[in-house]
Amino acid sequence: MTSMTTTTHAGLLTDKVVFISGAGRGIGAAAAALFAREGARVMLAARSEDQLAAVAATVRDAGGAAEYVVCDLADGAAVRAAVDRTVEVYGRLDAAFNNGATIVPPGPLDQVAEDDFDRVYEVNLKGVYTAMAAEVAAIRATARSGAIVNTSSVGSLKANPELPSYGAMKRAVNSLTESAAVTYGPENIRVNAIAPGTTLTEMIREWESASPGVIDRLVAGTPLRRGAEPVEVAEAAAWLLSDRASFVTGAILRVDGGAWV
Repeated sequence: MTSMTTTTHAGLLTDKVVFISGAGRGIGAAAAALFAREGARVMLAARSEDQLAAVAATVRDAGGAAEYVVCDLADGAAVRAAVDRTVEVYGRLDAAFNNGATIVPPGPLDQVAEDDFDRVYEVNLKGVYTAMAAEVAAIRATARSGAIVNTSSVGSLKANPELPSYGAMKRAVNSLTESAAVTYGPENIRVNAIAPGTTLTEMIREWESASPGVIDRLVAGTPLRRGAEPVEVAEAAAWLLSDRASFVTGAILRVDGGAWV
């Protein structure tokens, strides 16, 4: 009689505890579901408790482990508390996906209101900076090694005349990512970023409402001739956070369908 051996393949993120900001919708919500399917226990953070509760319920209904904490990324104390809460609940932090961001009304630089500029700085740059510092401390104190992925944008890699302040903050995130990769590499804490292109999230639909036709224009400059589903972007983040990417750090990975304009 021939015996048969069944091989069970572990998920990309099995046994990892992952903190996800901007988890209430879009790429963050897709990441929450995906990371949990890949074996992670996730802590979800965003401003809207209703959205967080819905995403967490979806993850749990599918058999995953999810908790959430309400957090405004512009509030440094709240960001640090959210990361600390992850350790309180799960006992450790292995990885973090800093995905939360805000957008400003599109338009040329001279038409960007100072308050809007300040808000996009506080959330998209300072919020990421604060989160990374807290995450490094938590990883160092618990898991002792780990990975961080920041969400940048393809708009950070070239001129961004319609969203100049957004592009500027995301370009600064690239710099923070690269600097942190060099700083924490000796501790085996990897830091990378993804640079999504046109992704069919609520954020880009808000941009479409303000500038009708922008999605079609962006898709026309994308060789794959479509926008990404949020989960397609989350897949790239999952790989970078996993041990499969164990020798990848300091990378700004384009997830943009080959966008050239």
